[in-house]
Amino acid sequence: MDHYYQKDISGCGVIGIINKSGKRFAGDMIKKGMCIMNDRGNGLGSGFAAYGIYPDFKECYALHIMYHNDSSLDEAEKYINKNYKLEKKEEIPITKVKEIGPAPHLLRYFVTPNRRKADKELQELSDDDFVVKTVMKINSESGGGYVFSSGKNMGAFKGVGYPKDMADFYQIERYEGYIWTAHNRFPTNTPGWWGGAHPLTLLDWSIIHNGEISSYGINKRYLEMFGYKLTLLTDTEVVAYLLDLLVRRHGLSIKLACTVLAVPFWKDIDILSNEEKKMLTAIRQVYGSALLNGPFAFILGHSRGMVGLNDRVKLRPLVAGLKDDFAYMASEESAIMEVCPNPEKVWAPKAGDPLIFSLDEEVYI
Repeated sequence: MDHYYQKDISGCGVIGIINKSGKRFAGDMIKKGMCIMNDRGNGLGSGFAAYGIYPDFKECYALHIMYHNDSSLDEAEKYINKNYKLEKKEEIPITKVKEIGPAPHLLRYFVTPNRRKADKELQELSDDDFVVKTVMKINSESGGGYVFSSGKNMGAFKGVGYPKDMADFYQIERYEGYIWTAHNRFPTNTPGWWGGAHPLTLLDWSIIHNGEISSYGINKRYLEMFGYKLTLLTDTEVVAYLLDLLVRRHGLSIKLACTVLAVPFWKDIDILSNEEKKMLTAIRQVYGSALLNGPFAFILGHSRGMVGLNDRVKLRPLVAGLKDDFAYMASEESAIMEVCPNPEKVWAPKAGDPLIFSLDEEVYI
């Protein structure tokens, strides 16, 4: 009987690179690392996120919006013009790629909240909450417009296609950032479409994810209690919004927020010291609806760093590497070796234990 080699690729591919000294580097590096994992996707989604790419507009929120019809563009721009000071509006530069089918209309807006003209419900909000309200409103009410990036001095670039094609489509090499993340999608129980491609973002949070969030239903209902509207038809959307809720709104550290998302099993909590047991018991009681179940490995990007996290059993691969000022995370060691042939260290983070890389302190101060 013939035997055929079959590779178990465990779904999507992820990669993240940070220069901890804050030095910006071009997108060709992340493209190279992502494309070596081409067989982890099926062409139904890929994307990139980069930090530090808009230094001339670093005080503005950069809204990347995809429009699937003219009426959604009219609705969104009417809202933006009423509630924001518009510093610049432009088409997101693209190059036509034959492998990529019909694309939505892609525009970006550099804006700051304008409370003098804003809707009454927005006037008392912080700038970040102002923008979150905007994202939720456009995504749920415009009838075909989706804000796929909304942070300061950062941007997401994503759609339906393989990584190389998407990188060429968005001209990724022309951008320079100090953090880059990229994703190659193999959708299983959610559709492959432009808005559902990764990264999933909110403000400066960006998430790329390999796996499945089987707790999506309870996570979604929990987030809706706090005003979040989930419209992108993918389970990964809950991770971006949960981090915004836990870190920005509830004031948890990133490390503690990751503990909430991947809190230890009860059997593991029971053998800990009384102090640790008390803290983790409280986390499970207060934030039980924010716990993520299912197999996952994700990389979180934000303006000050990059975080990797596996589920509590490590059912999806994630490896890390270091070289000089650079730190790397990826689904495969091959992706790290492709962009850093001689790393000082390569290792696999432990299950449920967040791996946190931050900018050097003097950089963000």
